[in-house]
Amino acid sequence: MVAFQQMEIVHDQPAQISPLVRRITASNSGVMTGPGTNTYLVGREQLAAIDPGPADPAHIDAILRACDGRLRWILTTHTHPDHSPAAAQLAAQTGAEVLGNLIADDGKQDLTFKPARGFAHDELFTTDEFRVRAIATPGHVGNHLCFLLEDEGLLFTGDHIMQGSTVVIVPPNGDMQDYLDSLNLLLDYPVLALAPAHGQLILQPQAEIKMLIKHRLLRESRTIGALRQLKHGSLDDITPFAYSDVNPELHRIARYSLWAHLLKLQKEGRVTEVDGDWQWVG
Repeated sequence: MVAFQQMEIVHDQPAQISPLVRRITASNSGVMTGPGTNTYLVGREQLAAIDPGPADPAHIDAILRACDGRLRWILTTHTHPDHSPAAAQLAAQTGAEVLGNLIADDGKQDLTFKPARGFAHDELFTTDEFRVRAIATPGHVGNHLCFLLEDEGLLFTGDHIMQGSTVVIVPPNGDMQDYLDSLNLLLDYPVLALAPAHGQLILQPQAEIKMLIKHRLLRESRTIGALRQLKHGSLDDITPFAYSDVNPELHRIARYSLWAHLLKLQKEGRVTEVDGDWQWVG
């Protein structure tokens, strides 16, 4: 059994969370990023950095110090600006190979991200020290990957699963049905713990994944209930009803996931939309 460690998060300080993995958290805490973006260093002699994080000089220096000339690969779960921008500078200073999948820019992608290559679903990335499986998990965004460290059963979840909060799904690159399908897919893998890009380790992975699926389906039910009550409405009209259990200060963000729920229901023929006005049709 792998000994996972729930280490305190201290910005830009390495924390050993498992025999093969250290975590370094960037100083970019906020509503969308929680305590900050976690960069994970995998290996002992030749290292892979998973989610290099923002192009913050202090964070980049912390990664370089922790790697001490041993960084060989940079793996990125997706290309949002709190996850991948440090890759370019780390590669320039170390010669490490940048790996990850690209997606068409929607105004929210890191345009500095230039991978040597991407990953196919279920592709196994192997070194002399460890094996990492790339799992395609679209939903939060279309190019999202999770990485399973098979030697320890530790799944690096990027923004697919976050500790302490639910993930925002932002269309058009985000898709609610894809997100639910990707959550269900992860239940098929031998995962012992989750290492999210934001927050602490999650040590009951299957229970967490099932809880997230249940939560999303409950939110869908609340969305349907809101539309039935209102008869029709814009995103701004529907959000306070569908998210009445959420702090109103967060409704501006929740509006995106509501949109994703409505698009899912529209594909299923259960709602219609004309000029931003949504209507339940059953």
